Amino acid sequence: MTASRWTTIYAAFALLMLGILAALWWAVPAKDGVKDIFAPMIPGGWMAWTFPVAVFFWVIAALLITMTLLAIRWPETPRVGILRIETTRGDRLFISLLGSAFICLIWLFFAGPPVWWALALCLIWAAAVFALA
Repeated sequence: MTASRWTTIYAAFALLMLGILAALWWAVPAKDGVKDIFAPMIPGGWMAWTFPVAVFFWVIAALLITMTLLAIRWPETPRVGILRIETTRGDRLFISLLGSAFICLIWLFFAGPPVWWALALCLIWAAAVFALA
């Protein structure tokens, strides 16, 4: 495929994901004209679908789709890094997500909420895994 065709695919993906994010924002309940991002988006639902939870899953979906597009455009070649195992981009994403889950759980155990500093540690962890792995 040509570069302009890939640009169109990337733009379509970005517009689709922004549209989904806008729909999520539209679904946030408002109380007296003010959006309450921590209120359940589905009252009485089986899971507490709040806006932050929905954005979390939106980010995971965006990462998976982005990795798929990258794998199609530039096929992956495994490499050995600081982890001393052969990994692909997908492997490094999985290791980053799994490590981030443990970082957040450990943070919640020792420090409790909020987890903003844990998120910063997760981003540093992911950058290290992708850069050094």
